[in-house]
Amino acid sequence: MGLSFGKLFSRLFAKKEMRILMVGLDAAGKTTILYKLKLGEIVTTIPTIGFNVETVEYKNISFTVWDVGGQDKIRPLWRHYFQNTQGLIFVVDSNDRDRVVEARDELHRMLNEDELRDAVLLVFANKQDLPNAMNAAEITDKLGLHSLRQRHWYIQSTCATSGEGLYEGLDWLSNNIANKVFTILVLSTKQSPMLVCCVEKFGPCPVCDSSITK
Repeated sequence: MGLSFGKLFSRLFAKKEMRILMVGLDAAGKTTILYKLKLGEIVTTIPTIGFNVETVEYKNISFTVWDVGGQDKIRPLWRHYFQNTQGLIFVVDSNDRDRVVEARDELHRMLNEDELRDAVLLVFANKQDLPNAMNAAEITDKLGLHSLRQRHWYIQSTCATSGEGLYEGLDWLSNNIANKVFTILVLSTKQSPMLVCCVEKFGPCPVCDSSITK
């Protein structure tokens, strides 16, 4: 019979939990980002050997963020964290021109993993406060993001120490994950997607691509 309107409505507006994996090369600023989001302050960090995991509350969403160490010897362990990942945050040190190709190779290697085929991708072009930092357009080109035609992706300029850009990135991430969940919920019903959209009264709708106004 599928989901009733009542059940669909309650699931849409319930507090959402999302599993996010944050990776990148060592010294990209992943742990600083995590604790800036979690605590709202800068913390002293050391290279992560293994992982940090924290729950970040933002708007009506609870993000479980896994920050996995980026040193080359432990990157093969990244795949152990792929399962059930809904969103991937890839952090790039925008000032590290010498290793941007290495970052690109690691990113594309990950995206070829079957367990990440449905994950949306958010790239944080971090350390934008440094004078020689590459801008988002240059990072986009060097990471080959335009070649990811079957992947929802977005790049956000950030500065982990000030927090600039971090929440804008989370907004994009949460909206895109929610859209995917909404589409799955609608397709699991035997009701008209357009009718469900009218009940939900938000737009634009990810299914019928129309704006619904109250």
